[in-house]
Amino acid sequence: MTRRLLCFGFPLAMLLVACAAPVGAPVRVIIPKGASFKTATDSLEKAGIVHYPFFFRMLARVKGDDRNIKPGTYLLKRRTPWTEILSALNGGHALVNSITIPEGFSLNQIVPLLARTLQIPVDSVTAAVRDTTLLRRLDIPTPNLEGYLFPDTYAFPDGTTARQAVGEMVKRFEREWKPDWNRQLTTLAMNRHDIVTMASIIEEEAKRPEERPVISAVYHNRLRERMRLQADPTVQYALGGHRPRIMYKDLQVKSPYNTYLHAGLPPGPISSPGGASLVAALNPAKVAYRYFVAHPDGHHEFRTSLAEHDSARRTVR
Repeated sequence: MTRRLLCFGFPLAMLLVACAAPVGAPVRVIIPKGASFKTATDSLEKAGIVHYPFFFRMLARVKGDDRNIKPGTYLLKRRTPWTEILSALNGGHALVNSITIPEGFSLNQIVPLLARTLQIPVDSVTAAVRDTTLLRRLDIPTPNLEGYLFPDTYAFPDGTTARQAVGEMVKRFEREWKPDWNRQLTTLAMNRHDIVTMASIIEEEAKRPEERPVISAVYHNRLRERMRLQADPTVQYALGGHRPRIMYKDLQVKSPYNTYLHAGLPPGPISSPGGASLVAALNPAKVAYRYFVAHPDGHHEFRTSLAEHDSARRTVR
């Protein structure tokens, strides 16, 4: 049935919806596996895509399009003609792949997750996160985009390539980075890569949001006084992934990311920091702390001197 024939068979109110042009940003609609057409229509109605569910179901029944809808997540615009919606549901044309990147995920976690979600080879994603064009655009001195794939939930249409997906995640980072943050870089005598690196360590250390600026202050103070950061998460990164406990022998791992052996910041981020950690890295608390020790519940004890820190460690143990 063509759109023109459809328009002659419906009341005027339905005409305006069924024959309109799509408008606005795409809206995410989830059609569960095994869902009936009525359930699918309810989802479309809740999303504001279909305003007259009874007539929509009637049209689908007449066209025979209510029996073979494909489950999944769709991106659809409001006022999309009903015939196009039905075509999408039956052909899976507007299907998208949703992926959530949590704060603190590293490339070792993101790459295989993205490959599974997009159903593409891991090697394709690995190549995409080493894209030299993106590295130059972001002025990244390291060989990959570690730290710059912003943690968020993404909806990628079917057929999205690794480069397209990675490019979108980088654009999300660029949108998150506020232009006025660049002024703070001058105040701190640091560049953006330094801050993203610092933020990635804060992301790994902070279990309580209110502690992020204080943890940031500890690291900024240590950098300013030319003390080694001695950040356990950088050792875990050097070892290739998270470990429940860092042993003394682990602190000797030979890697430029081991901040127990090397002064200053590591060469680059160790994970993808969220917006709150970026803000904390840019705005450390005005405190003199140089040490902290974590309690089993995740909160930290902060101290100024090594003697105070040793005492706090004994108390925690």
